[in-house]
Amino acid sequence: MNFKIPDRKKKMIKRLYKIALVLIGLIVVIFNDTFGKLDGFVEFIALYFIIIFITIARWLFKQIKFIIRLKNEKSKTELMHLKSQVNPHFFFNMLNNLYGLVDKDSKKAQELILKLSDMMRYSIYDGEKDTVLLSEEITYLENYIELHKMRYHKVIDVQFNIETNDNDYEIMPLLFIILLENAFKHGVENLRENAYVHINLVAHNNEVIFEIENNFDVTEDKEESGIGLKNLKRRLELVYPKNHMLTKSKTDNIYSAKLNINGL
Repeated sequence: MNFKIPDRKKKMIKRLYKIALVLIGLIVVIFNDTFGKLDGFVEFIALYFIIIFITIARWLFKQIKFIIRLKNEKSKTELMHLKSQVNPHFFFNMLNNLYGLVDKDSKKAQELILKLSDMMRYSIYDGEKDTVLLSEEITYLENYIELHKMRYHKVIDVQFNIETNDNDYEIMPLLFIILLENAFKHGVENLRENAYVHINLVAHNNEVIFEIENNFDVTEDKEESGIGLKNLKRRLELVYPKNHMLTKSKTDNIYSAKLNINGL
């Protein structure tokens, strides 16, 4: 995130710098004429410069602290805004699907609504936290997968392989759901048969690796410009600026994505 010092503060810094130079010049001239022959003149000038240096340094330190605090507050505000976009992005799509299911299969619709309410509870309360346990995030993904299996009237090959050590890492919530949602939305949704979503999640040595692959209908392939991936990229930049890597690839009718987060 680029952050610029306000023009007003730039002008203030320049003005104080000029005033300090003028004062130093005047004092040197006055004391040189008056006390030039005194042995303590050099010591006095040295002490004066030290005092001026300390004063300016303290002032600059306060300004830098103010700028850093303002930058952090701006980052937190942006991150909260991005988090607030994740929930509607998912639930808007899910509610649209439920709307068409109510008349067709009311019992299944009721089951989906209960499952969806559990996911909403997690998104609203845990999604607002800075970090959650990886195990909690995994449960959220499993519920999402189960919810989709319940609503479809076709066979879907969904595999979710998890490999973790004894550590339950803390991560930013609602990270992987964007990639999982895209796999269903742009893959499973448009395929009548042989649809699959394969997921691998590995956590070890303070690193989490999330890989996902799905097939899709090439006739329905369109470049998407939704907020999902943009949102994810920006959140990663804010929270894991130098400790993440997100890669994507598309060949023939297969789409894959991989997210590495290290330094946990």
